[in-house]
Amino acid sequence: TRVIFRSGSPIDLTELEIVNPHQARSIIILPPEQGDEDAYVIKVILALTNNPHRDEKPYHIVTQILDEKNLDVIKTISERDQVQPIMTSDMIARIMTQTSRQSGLSVIYTQLFEFEGDEIYLAPAELLVGKTYGEVLSAYETSSVIGLRQANGTVLMNPLMETPIASGDQIFAISEDDDTVTISGLRAFPVVESQINIKREISEPSAEKALIIGWNHCAPTILCELNNYVAKGSTVLVVTRQDVSRDFRKCATTVDHLDIQFRVGDPTSRQLLDELRTQDYEHIIVLSSGDLSMQDADSNTLVTLLHLRDIAEKSDSPYSIVSEMLDLRNRQLAEVTQVNDFIVSDHLISLMMAQLAENKHLYDVFADIFNADGSEIYLKPIGNYVTTEEPVNFYTLVEAARRYQQTAIGYRLAADANNAEANYGVHINPNKAQAVLFNKDDKLIVLSEI
Repeated sequence: TRVIFRSGSPIDLTELEIVNPHQARSIIILPPEQGDEDAYVIKVILALTNNPHRDEKPYHIVTQILDEKNLDVIKTISERDQVQPIMTSDMIARIMTQTSRQSGLSVIYTQLFEFEGDEIYLAPAELLVGKTYGEVLSAYETSSVIGLRQANGTVLMNPLMETPIASGDQIFAISEDDDTVTISGLRAFPVVESQINIKREISEPSAEKALIIGWNHCAPTILCELNNYVAKGSTVLVVTRQDVSRDFRKCATTVDHLDIQFRVGDPTSRQLLDELRTQDYEHIIVLSSGDLSMQDADSNTLVTLLHLRDIAEKSDSPYSIVSEMLDLRNRQLAEVTQVNDFIVSDHLISLMMAQLAENKHLYDVFADIFNADGSEIYLKPIGNYVTTEEPVNFYTLVEAARRYQQTAIGYRLAADANNAEANYGVHINPNKAQAVLFNKDDKLIVLSEI
């Protein structure tokens, strides 16, 4: 890949011609670091889509937006083109919320969005016409089918297992590359029926206690998202350096499961954290302070995390901690805190934009898996699917998950949960023929509605 730099203003039509955007396969618009980010993005879109020299073909544009109100504006000015705006704060809030409830999710998302390992590809399904979605889950030994794109453009992630494959349909699959999504040709799959251990009992969800430390533009959305997942009677305490209760009005009318309380205090104060009795909470989310510079915000976060780790060790508390970092370089420093998950917000958004620039059809995939109403990624106890007394292949796990109306895409080994070199125990899209010996603390990674 050749990287070419040009200097100029993207909203100046003359200077824009220097880079010949009309011949680009895709266009990524990055917002400025200061000023009105959305207004700048809208101006650049106008300069591209209403350019007198524009090409007749639709442009594929990927960008970021902060304010949801501007989505309608973008839709209006780009009717001829395909503009895919990522709601930055909304997306990070959804990822933070999901990850706070399931340790390891941030690692899974990062692996799926990077180009270093296995990614999501779209492949033709002509050879599968007449079969059902459930029947094709094991058709690929080295790829994991996760959804369908029907001939009319409808995207279905983890659809009903009885959903038929029709002519013109395509499959979404996790694979090493686009040319590795190949059918194995096996007529019978080596599923070991005796190892399948389906447990149908469903326990009633109980009320939870969550603690949010810090505040930024993602926080109101996190509160709204938490409300979608927790049982009625759950509580959340928000601790910030200044009173932000008025900012909560963004979602106050939609929160019906959560009792939300606010407390003003310095999150880096050990005395304050001791007073909060953090060991009494199941989930803790540490947000970067929105009123500080990047490095100052990360420094404060590191101090808070070090205190929380010390409290957890001394009280033997099992609470999970997910933290937001702004600078990817600071994540390595933060790993000493042994926090369950880190979300490097700008890094994840950048990876998503790169994926969308390469494959525009992933936009609907991301919209589904980050929506509380769709099929999301879950880590489920391995013992709910198979016995753990002997090695089991992934064909058997795929079949066990299918019986739950779930799509299995990988597993996480608890023994490697803190090992960076072993990808924190996460294995996405394993070879289905390979047998693994699991223990009761390991997890199966699935797409599921619950």
